[in-house]
Parts: sequence; C-alpha cells; structure tokens
Amino acid sequence: MVKNELMKYSCPLGKAMSALGSKWKPIIVLVIKDRKLRFGELAVRINVISRKVLTDQLREMQTDGLIIREEFKELPPRVEYSLTEKGLALLPILYLLEEWEAKFDNKEVQYDKDCNLIVEDKKIKKAVV
Repeated sequence: MVKNELMKYSCPLGKAMSALGSKWKPIIVLVIKDRKLRFGELAVRINVISRKVLTDQLREMQTDGLIIREEFKELPPRVEYSLTEKGLALLPILYLLEEWEAKFDNKEVQYDKDCNLIVEDKKIKKAVV
C-alpha cells in the first residue's frame, strides 16, 4: 500500500506503518540509536543501501518526525542526523522485534549487539554496522 493511502486512515497502526513502511527505516533507526551520525557514516554503516535511497529515506523520516537533520554552515559542509524523541521511542520496539525473530529463527546465524553479522553457516561475513 502506498504511503499516502496509509495516511488517509486515522488508525494509529496505519500511521505507524506509514512512518516505518520501508525496509530501510527501522535499520536506519537502529544504526543511529542515541548518537549523531553524518551522512557518510550512515552510508558506510549501511553499505547495502544506495546513497540515493538513503537520502530519500532520511528525508521521509525527517518529514515524519523521526530524525533531526542538523546542517552546519562550514567548509566543507557538514550534516548530522540524530533521532527525535519519537525516533528514540522506537528503539525498545525494534529491540523486541529482534528478540522475536531470534526466538523463532532456525538458522545458524549469529549477530553482535549492534546487529553486525558475525557467523553464518561457519563463514565470516559482514553486514549492517
């Protein structure tokens, strides 16, 4: 369902899913956590997302009130992203989703506390940092 269609409904779950409706937004929230990160740092930590998609997702999240974009007027230009109070309130919910998935996941996959993939089928891999 398109985001605009979800926003038509006054249902709180519909509005929440509209704000987090993409696969990238929850990952972005988990990567930012309680710190400030520059765009380049986010792009490196989520290396499987294109810069265009990351830019689009950050803009939508800013519009939805999940992140703060702080622009510094200096050379070279610097922009930092951090979570708003609304964005920070998502962290416990996303951690519960991680626990839920881990409980019912049958794969031999191990992650560290920052959701970095450590071992998958006895091969060392790297994922979202």
